[in-house]
Amino acid sequence: MKNANIAKVLKEYRKQNHLPVNDVADRLSQKGLNVSPKTIYGWESGQSQPDADTLMLLCEIYNITDILVAFGYVPENNNFRLTALEKELVRQFRNHPAMQSAVRKLLDF
Repeated sequence: MKNANIAKVLKEYRKQNHLPVNDVADRLSQKGLNVSPKTIYGWESGQSQPDADTLMLLCEIYNITDILVAFGYVPENNNFRLTALEKELVRQFRNHPAMQSAVRKLLDF
């Protein structure tokens, strides 16, 4: 079953990362997957879709960290989303336990 959203998202993220199709093909090749630029264009136009393993590699190349959200698989009742900055703040908070009490005081927690 094809998901038309996959094509749109792949193209959007490739462009956001300022990657020409040839560069994506080269990066996939470096990861052991040889595909032609024509194949990538096919994925982006919806004529075909990458398999699950290839999709995961593309997400890695495109820096897609929240795959379900990026491809539109979010429960309708889940309106709570973090921005990239907020995710980084959480990561930094977790990586610096000694500073957590100071951050809590600063935020009046």
